Amino acid sequence: MTGMNVDADALREGLAYQQSLLAALGDDDPAEVQAQAAAHIWALVNEAGDDLRTRPEPGEWSVLLCIAHLTDAEIVMAGRYRWVLAHDQPELVGYDQALWVDALHRADEDPADLLRQFEVLRVSNIELWRGSTEAERARVGLHGERGPESFDLMFRMVAGHDRVHLDQARRALEAARR
Repeated sequence: MTGMNVDADALREGLAYQQSLLAALGDDDPAEVQAQAAAHIWALVNEAGDDLRTRPEPGEWSVLLCIAHLTDAEIVMAGRYRWVLAHDQPELVGYDQALWVDALHRADEDPADLLRQFEVLRVSNIELWRGSTEAERARVGLHGERGPESFDLMFRMVAGHDRVHLDQARRALEAARR
């Protein structure tokens, strides 16, 4: 890959991660899965009530922190999609999701603020996807940990990512209520 050295072990882990997200999506339409995410998040916020900020165990994410991560991921993906569509094989920098959650979010953060940000970005990203051609969906960026990823692959992975972290948030809520 141009300008990139991806460690073989990291690449294997990255490909396994890709496959786990694609498995979570299954054969479902990624745009439809993503379009439903905000409603699922709002439902979780309403259901969680006072348990929204409760961490199931020290170091584990609360429902609120799962939502914060989904919002952070949408910010990152908005940039990645556009870099891939506008540039020839741009390098896509990985990020430490735990570091972002710990450094950028507070326990007293308003979930409505996070959700408004998520919704605006998500609608924009889905519209970008729906307006793209097959050739644009095949455009590739070079992920520093996983190697080449097309717009199509990234978009499908995000839909699986939604499901993984919505499930994580549900488990966090169940654990907080035990």
